Amino acid sequence: MTTTSDPEERTGPSAWDAALRLLGVRARSRQEMIERLARKGFDPDTVDEVMARLDKHHLIDDEDFAAEWVRSRHAHSARGRVALRQELRAKGIDPGIVESTLADLDPEDERAVAAELVDKKLTPGQVDRLRADPGTRDAVFRRLAGMLMRRGYPQSLAIEVVTESLDAATTLD
Repeated sequence: MTTTSDPEERTGPSAWDAALRLLGVRARSRQEMIERLARKGFDPDTVDEVMARLDKHHLIDDEDFAAEWVRSRHAHSARGRVALRQELRAKGIDPGIVESTLADLDPEDERAVAAELVDKKLTPGQVDRLRADPGTRDAVFRRLAGMLMRRGYPQSLAIEVVTESLDAATTLD
């Protein structure tokens, strides 16, 4: 049995193994990976080596990460452009990449997702109350527009979508 007396020898997974496990869960941005490896206790030189190896094998790409993040969060979490921009910046994505990725987001698709959210939240009971008492429109409007803005939709889009939905809901027979 051989023992080592090297105090720098780590027990547990290597930094490379840790990086691969992190990527096995989901794609990561470059900054995210660096932060996660540092948090796991790996020294900066080791993290740099792992990052170089990840680059060599094309396992980290902030442009691909940003495109996939926007596609997924917009489709599955109904996030708007404002929220997506904040999320990508928090993940350390370069502002140029953020803006070019968000430019690929179809404005009509964003509008359709926002309208779908409003339609889901606008209950038949609310529509009946709006028809019976038009004075409740402002409260319903504020609630729905606020919901869209909290999800990261621009204020102007939120106002347009909610106005159109309320107009359509109160004029249908």
